[in-house]
Amino acid sequence: MGPCRAAGGVTVLELRGDLDILAVSVLSGRLDDITGAQGVDLVIDLRAVTFLDCAGLSLLSRARYRTRQRGGRLRLTGVIAGGSVARLLRMTGLTGAFETVADEAMACRATDRGVTTQEATAGAARRPDADRASREAAQAADIVVA
Repeated sequence: MGPCRAAGGVTVLELRGDLDILAVSVLSGRLDDITGAQGVDLVIDLRAVTFLDCAGLSLLSRARYRTRQRGGRLRLTGVIAGGSVARLLRMTGLTGAFETVADEAMACRATDRGVTTQEATAGAARRPDADRASREAAQAADIVVA
């Protein structure tokens, strides 16, 4: 797996493909390394995740817990209303447990200005469905840390 991108003090972890028990077994050590740092500001980009099960949700919950325990911040991006990730968060009652942001650039801008995610995303327009082709192309790919 490649390194995470860092932008403006924010670490961005891009996940692609199925986030299931098999992927979690490969990804958990890498995510533990990232969330083990003191005060990390982590954005997990889920735009290209095509499937998320309870193992994937557990991985995200663990990352959230570890980040908070070390005085850091974890945000999710790519949680599209009506999408599978948003649906699973809603069904499990975890919608409010994760801080979400419309996109990676907005997360970086909000961090640079000290703005909360809620302020940054207030009134933000939803992404058009133009990303559908890139999401469909990513279905064939394994989870990638970019």
